[in-house]
Amino acid sequence: MNLLIKNAVVTDKSSALNGTVTDIKIENGIIKQIGKDITPEPGFEILELENLHISQGWFDSSVNFGEPGFEDRETIANGLNTAALSGFTAVALQPTGNPIADTQADIHFLKAKAAGHATSLYPIGALTKGSEGKDIAELFDMQNAGAVAFGDYNKPIADANILKIALQYVQYFNGLVIAYALDEKIKGKGVVHEGAVSTKLGLKGIPALAEELQIARNLFLLEYTGGKMHIPTVSAGKSVQLIREAKAKGLNVTCSVAVHHLFLTDEVLTGFDTRYKVAPPLRPETERQALIDGVLDGTIDMITSDHNPIDIENKKLEIDLAKDGTIGLESAFGALLTVLPLDTVIEKLTAGKALFGIEDNTIAEGSKANLTLFNPDTEYTFTKADILSKSKNSAFLGQKLKGKAYGIYNNGKLILKK
Repeated sequence: MNLLIKNAVVTDKSSALNGTVTDIKIENGIIKQIGKDITPEPGFEILELENLHISQGWFDSSVNFGEPGFEDRETIANGLNTAALSGFTAVALQPTGNPIADTQADIHFLKAKAAGHATSLYPIGALTKGSEGKDIAELFDMQNAGAVAFGDYNKPIADANILKIALQYVQYFNGLVIAYALDEKIKGKGVVHEGAVSTKLGLKGIPALAEELQIARNLFLLEYTGGKMHIPTVSAGKSVQLIREAKAKGLNVTCSVAVHHLFLTDEVLTGFDTRYKVAPPLRPETERQALIDGVLDGTIDMITSDHNPIDIENKKLEIDLAKDGTIGLESAFGALLTVLPLDTVIEKLTAGKALFGIEDNTIAEGSKANLTLFNPDTEYTFTKADILSKSKNSAFLGQKLKGKAYGIYNNGKLILKK
């Protein structure tokens, strides 16, 4: 479709247009003209919205949808529509369906299911067959089919030699290894962060040490092998410091943090509400502040919703039996703007594209139109009416948020909330 966006505030630190109010003329999916008071032409839809801001399209480096196998939790079609209406023009899909995406055919299936949507889907292939941590999957074939990285979602590679071989192997085709950090022996039967809250509630705890030890080991392996490693959803201050030191050494390591770890602490667990049971677990305020500092100083490269729809049968249980995970696409932007400056939020929601090898489109004449449209000043309480996912397991229900996405323009399609 051809579109004329009127009076939009550009939010893009890398652009000379940053902070300016302008019109943007889009023809056949390409930005043809940027300037003041562009005259409308026949055949162009005109878009004017209250306090409209635009940025490069946002990217989420960790989402789960359910399909194939768990369509009752979420389908690819509805998941991508939810992502679009939440402001995301691209998402990286974790290999958590049934079957696990560990073959070339699985990657082809996911790409085919996502074809034609405004939000682009980039599959993550399982690092090991069945995500069982025993045998390396067919990584090269999956990359050729369109996989952007390889990892076993929320599962650590206990066998250090498997991770070492994987890091060495992917260098032949510039692959990216995702290494989730958890020492399962230290975790034991823990279900929440080990600290004052877990003691008060009488729940078995997971110390931050379980994450920190695994990160230290994985970084030693990376230093030995070379290659590229991404550490997802860090949740502890010492983890951030270990990564900071590794980057100073010149290691090719990146990391992300989940929105809920920047916004919530383990204090919300006092009511035993399983919506707040996530992996890694929510931690105390001192750790949350250390994560904020890691975002602000650039140690943490990107922010993810870590969107994980869980069906009610697996979430509405005793806290030690319930599955980990919260949905987060719909609330991501509003939650982030309550704890971080706008420029930082946009930077961390777009930086991941380059790190995952995904095309990065600047806001400039001649570029592909890959845009997120939003209002950063809307204040509201997040309710079930804001949830677009099939599953409703949101840790943000009842929270006061600031900022909402209107939608996106990408792949020649305009998707807006009605």
